[in-house]
Amino acid sequence: MEIFGYRKLIAYQKAKEVVKRTYKLLKKFPAEERYAMCDQLRRASLSVTSNIAEGVNRFSIKDKAYFIEIAYGSLMEVSSQFEIAEELEYITTNDRLNMDQLIEETARLLSGLLNSYKPSDSKL
Repeated sequence: MEIFGYRKLIAYQKAKEVVKRTYKLLKKFPAEERYAMCDQLRRASLSVTSNIAEGVNRFSIKDKAYFIEIAYGSLMEVSSQFEIAEELEYITTNDRLNMDQLIEETARLLSGLLNSYKPSDSKL
């Protein structure tokens, strides 16, 4: 097992893009959100990459799948918060649509990664 093998995964690379784009979009948020929604979006986006790295390096298939599921949940949290940010007019509709596209790509890759850990007779 390669220690830094998770870095080669396209799912991890896309998740890093989610983090980077999140940080860029957060610059548009008002100052009063710095310790509320901004902080939560930072934590949730970082949770995606962190859980991929942790999950891939677990030894049991059950643990691997668990951490990928957590990463997926964090990704959906990012999605929902950007939807709210758009409604609050912190970001534009175009910003949210671009983020949605990246989140959707990342979600598909996480689903594929999760399926790779399941026995072949129980594919999602």
